Amino acid sequence: MYQFKFDPTKSGLRKVLREYEELALRFLWEIGEEGAGSGLIWKVVNEKLKPGGSISRTSVIFAMNRFVDQGVLGFRDATGKRGHHKIYYPLMDEEGYKMYIVKTIIESMMRDFPEETKEVLKAYK
Repeated sequence: MYQFKFDPTKSGLRKVLREYEELALRFLWEIGEEGAGSGLIWKVVNEKLKPGGSISRTSVIFAMNRFVDQGVLGFRDATGKRGHHKIYYPLMDEEGYKMYIVKTIIESMMRDFPEETKEVLKAYK
């Protein structure tokens, strides 16, 4: 199971993602099965980051590989000018990813606080 940090003070996907991770996922969701390599993802993310913000290509690659490990993204190998590289594409859409986050959090709470979690969830039915 993927471990992520949950920050309830943030909004939306930022509760569990850094800004550049969310921007990368949104870009891949937008282009779909076509997918993109880390270089293009890095370029798009840096163009969309807040003024003064930037992220390294290595950070983008690590994030994409974490998303692959989670099952959020897939990849296919491609050959280009610089040899082999990965083309990342979404396996989950935004709604599926949100469901994954909620399920992961609830499963974790059920392991540690089963009775309390069940009681709280009853209030949402």
